[in-house]
Amino acid sequence: MRAAILWLLIAVYAFVTVVADGLPKTFSSPVNLPLAIIIPLLFALFHGAVRYGWRGIVVFMVLCIGISTILENMSVLTGFPFGHYHYTDVLGPKLFLVPLLIPPAYFGTGYLSWVLANLLLDADKRRGLLSWIAVPVVATFIMVGWDLCLDPGSSTIGRIWIWHDGGPYFGVPFTNYLGWILTVFLFLLAFSLYRARWPEPDRDVPQSWWYQACTLFAVIALDYPAGYLGIPNTTVTDATGRTWQTADILGTAAIASLFTMLFVAVTCFFVLLLRQRRG
Repeated sequence: MRAAILWLLIAVYAFVTVVADGLPKTFSSPVNLPLAIIIPLLFALFHGAVRYGWRGIVVFMVLCIGISTILENMSVLTGFPFGHYHYTDVLGPKLFLVPLLIPPAYFGTGYLSWVLANLLLDADKRRGLLSWIAVPVVATFIMVGWDLCLDPGSSTIGRIWIWHDGGPYFGVPFTNYLGWILTVFLFLLAFSLYRARWPEPDRDVPQSWWYQACTLFAVIALDYPAGYLGIPNTTVTDATGRTWQTADILGTAAIASLFTMLFVAVTCFFVLLLRQRRG
């Protein structure tokens, strides 16, 4: 039953993102954006509970949401660690200076990055300092690859947040990605150390459990080519007055997604297939 729910969540996510962005005139809806955040959150909770138990996945969620909320608010106030920006009202209500939907977005994709890093490193049941550090490092790169695709479209086009000083990457500053590396690594390392000090019993999971994580991450990646094909080209202006073409922003995101996010997902699929044949 739980497996069916997880596959259903993946299917619904594909519809409200890939299908809706590829055919915006037909399937555009104001609920698509919040659903694109809430569905990965629900997936992470149900999927993570299978392997780590409810206690383990709730600890992951608390660490992720807590650390990301603190650093996001800090950056809005001071410019550290991401840079100077502020959130608009596009995502609705805020906790202090950050929309309530932003930390859950960290959790959904951060969890997937954690699972895929464990898969790539074959480290889910290993104990030791190298494993405790290696998984957060690799998972951080996986997750920041997501923001590489996400940020210019969400800020310069979608105006969910506004970069005050602009930046070379379609209005996004280089400091943004340094801040992402710091933030993501901190909450993933915190969970890794939690697992090392108070490990929940690792539960055996079917191969489909791993395939579900790979599939959802692949679907997230495919949303960017869909957006490039479905959204018409216009001119947008960032906070510094610099103009950009939306087709350039979305096309770059599509290319980046194929060779960062989709590359990781495809690699994980083949790792699973090779292990099955070896087994």
